[in-house]
Amino acid sequence: MVDFDKIIDRSGTSDVKFGVRKAVFGTDDVTPLWVADMDLAAPNAVTEALVERAKHPIYGYTHYPDSLFSTMQTWFEHRHNWVIDKKSILICPGVVPSMHAVIEALSEEGDSIIVQPPIYPPFFSAVTDTGRKIVENPLQLIDGEYQFDLDHLEKCAAAGAKILLFCSPHNPVGRVWKKEELLAVLDIARRHQLIILSDEIHADLIYPNYQHIPLATFAEDVTVITAVSPSKTFNIPGLGLSSLIIQNRAHWKAVRQVFDRLHINAINPFSITAFEVAYREGESWLDELMSYLDETRRQVAALFGEHDCGIKVIASQGTYLLWFDCQAIDLNDDALKSFFVKKAKVGLNPGISFGDAGSGFMRMNIAAPRSIVLDACQRIMDAASCG
Repeated sequence: MVDFDKIIDRSGTSDVKFGVRKAVFGTDDVTPLWVADMDLAAPNAVTEALVERAKHPIYGYTHYPDSLFSTMQTWFEHRHNWVIDKKSILICPGVVPSMHAVIEALSEEGDSIIVQPPIYPPFFSAVTDTGRKIVENPLQLIDGEYQFDLDHLEKCAAAGAKILLFCSPHNPVGRVWKKEELLAVLDIARRHQLIILSDEIHADLIYPNYQHIPLATFAEDVTVITAVSPSKTFNIPGLGLSSLIIQNRAHWKAVRQVFDRLHINAINPFSITAFEVAYREGESWLDELMSYLDETRRQVAALFGEHDCGIKVIASQGTYLLWFDCQAIDLNDDALKSFFVKKAKVGLNPGISFGDAGSGFMRMNIAAPRSIVLDACQRIMDAASCG
């Protein structure tokens, strides 16, 4: 059994979550449950393999071994019933750089790119930083569950949008999309020759009774490029390694040329070790992790559900992120952030950072020892004078 209740001191590691609290929240006196990494130890197998690799005293330039591809292929076939052709895999330094590269390679300056807020903030910057135009198709919150606005998506695509930046499972709202929802999006893309870049970095973090379906597995004649990584799954995001699955060879070469032009083609030898061992030996750890997170998720939802705090927890189906609807508190976004920081002493991601559709919401990362998460929730409830 993995002891996920163990509290691990991250001081001295130059970590972002704790190390930049002063800059982000104006104080160090907050429990930080914001940036999406875990305060839980990575699998022992990964740690042991990294220590063993470090014993070799040369940390030189490294190529992509065949085992890097085969472990990934085996994982996705086993966990997601997805048979991936090795030739379609493009090793990358991270999902966000990959997003930029795909946009650069497969669209032109001034082209329209669709995003579906509330959405992970780099989706916006990936568009603007590359000189493209953001077209928003906000998700619709209906009866406590976010859904696609398919009619508006059709209009955006018909108006000439080039790429849809898709998120599955969705960060921050925690939706795991059903097959019929995915098929509806693919139908629109097919009719309007819309390229889909699907960020599936949270694909392995799925709660019971839900199933992640890789969009590319039934895309057929729709161009779907998928971004995946073991980084969120096994808490190794600082090692900087991901993959793009690009079945169209011309598109694969075009994206590769962007990385080559920027000389982004070296790979960290420790990343290779962690990547392979996590996929090869991390399954039982992941299963335990998801059981732990599921119980934390349930307890947080129950805690807020039992009291009238003006805060509703949107039911999460995947990821270790919870989306809090705080609109009933009736504060503007600056005041809402201040409420959490100054009164509750909890550091969360303001919903407004995920686009205007996130106004009045906050995002909590629950991938921490449960005692810390529940203590933070209790302080939020106390600050809100829950009755």
